[in-house]
Amino acid sequence: MKIKNLLIFLLIILSIGAIAGGGSFLLFPEGYLGMTPESMLQHSPFPNFLIPGIILFTVFGVIPLFVVWGLLKQKSCKSAQAVNIFQDMHWSWSFAVYTGFALIIWIYMQVYFLQSFHLLHSLYFFYGILILVVALLKPVREFYRK
Repeated sequence: MKIKNLLIFLLIILSIGAIAGGGSFLLFPEGYLGMTPESMLQHSPFPNFLIPGIILFTVFGVIPLFVVWGLLKQKSCKSAQAVNIFQDMHWSWSFAVYTGFALIIWIYMQVYFLQSFHLLHSLYFFYGILILVVALLKPVREFYRK
């Protein structure tokens, strides 16, 4: 497997999980599977799971699929390029890096707002780091350099 394909694979797996989890929160903002806003969100600014569901579904579900499309097709996208801080790199590579950082921040904020820690927090925290490490590998950077 080429290393760039590993980055694509990691983003697809993240997206599948986020669409499922975020979609569940969108369908059941008052909770499901024993999760209730009263018990889990009491230290957060959210009254229910709707806003976290929108963030999860969009930022970690839909956007990574868009990034995967960009990594595969390497098409131009003016709006994505406008927020690309790495001007010498294809916008999709930059968004893969953004996704890794966003996942790390998302997990940090979850632990902060939930005031609890679960094994899944560690898993997804390191998943964000893994996305960053793979994206920053020299062969991947060279492949997506303009």
